[in-house]
Amino acid sequence: MFGRSGNPTLNEDTFEKSRQYGDQETMTIGGTVNKSFMLLALLIGAAIISWVMFFEGYDVFPFIIGGAIAGLILALIISFVPRSAPFLAPIYAVVEGLLLGALSANYEDLYYGITLQAALLTMSIFLGMLLAYKFGLIKASAGFKKGIITATLGIMLVYLLSFVLGMFGVAVPYLHDSTPIGIGISVVIIIIAALNFILDFNFIEEGARDGAPKYMEWYGSFGLLVTLVWLYIEIIRLLAKLANRD
Repeated sequence: MFGRSGNPTLNEDTFEKSRQYGDQETMTIGGTVNKSFMLLALLIGAAIISWVMFFEGYDVFPFIIGGAIAGLILALIISFVPRSAPFLAPIYAVVEGLLLGALSANYEDLYYGITLQAALLTMSIFLGMLLAYKFGLIKASAGFKKGIITATLGIMLVYLLSFVLGMFGVAVPYLHDSTPIGIGISVVIIIIAALNFILDFNFIEEGARDGAPKYMEWYGSFGLLVTLVWLYIEIIRLLAKLANRD
């Protein structure tokens, strides 16, 4: 039985469904790594474009709103139709890159140096989780998976509630505040986001071991990118909260 990932784009039913197509080529960890680098390169390239546009005086706010909406739609399509990942995952990377570039530029304009700090922390946490998984320091046990899945879904519901209430001018207490409680909430969310990498690594490893179809390499790399983007956004928000307290 495949491991279940807390990442909503990766779950054990995905591999079960993919078997019915009978693809001859199978998923490999190396292939997934290569595709992950491709998606990351697209994301960074797109981020540079919106970053430069911001500092040249262009209005990049549409990239933030459009990227959030388009990214959500693409993520849902890929999640329900994994075979679309080879075609839509690169588009998702570009869309999210434009969003992150615009968002990062706005934060950088307010807090000089915050983007580099957020990027370095994000990659450090990613590498730390990879090493922890590789050397068995953190194991994706059944109980661990259930806990992270539950926490991840809980965070998603809170953000959804915050978005809906925000449309009516109501703010969720502490969630966006620079108070000690608000900072504590951000730290907890970052920890949950980071631990999702463990589940993602396990999911990809088991998919490769059990002979998932080749196109699932794109799906697995897409799932990693989703977690990476989430972690980066949470980290830069935390750094902004800390800067506001200075």
